[in-house]
Amino acid sequence: MTQKDYFCHETAIIDNGCEIGKGTKIWHFSHIMSGCKIGESCNIGQNVVVSPNVVLGKNVKVQNNVSIYTGVICEDDVFLGPSMVFTNVINPRSAVNRRGQYAKTIVKKGATIGANSTIVCGHNIGRYAFIGAGAVVTKNVPDYALVIGNPAKQTGWMSEYGHKLNFDENNIAICPESKEKYILKNNTVKKI
Repeated sequence: MTQKDYFCHETAIIDNGCEIGKGTKIWHFSHIMSGCKIGESCNIGQNVVVSPNVVLGKNVKVQNNVSIYTGVICEDDVFLGPSMVFTNVINPRSAVNRRGQYAKTIVKKGATIGANSTIVCGHNIGRYAFIGAGAVVTKNVPDYALVIGNPAKQTGWMSEYGHKLNFDENNIAICPESKEKYILKNNTVKKI
């Protein structure tokens, strides 16, 4: 990094070998570790740790007290709520070194992960999925799905604007904010 076209608070630490996109903001007491790739216009909140080789797309919002561990990839426009948790080893033990056995987790474009929720490693979060606050995700989450609880269970579908979708008798739903239409077919949702 030779040119600094992002903001970094004086208490934050950025290790060598990171790529940080234009317009990104990194706030108090955060640590960006070596090999990270952070896209343009991201906002990394206070007390955030981004572990080695993590990839964040453009416009990713990371709220306070989040640790993003090696093996996590967040695509563009992802929202990570305050104090949410990723894991990266299925069976951690203090006395057993499992580096190199990190399971990958991909959070797809536009997904929201609510405050204090936990994403157990090796499970992907679909495009525009919505993980409710405090949920514990133990399996893959489909595109546009709303999941809540412990363990997380799907209770509905969400629009790209973050509104619960109510499907009519023709399996069509309209987002109340954007007026975009969605169709539910074969237990998957698509925007039409």
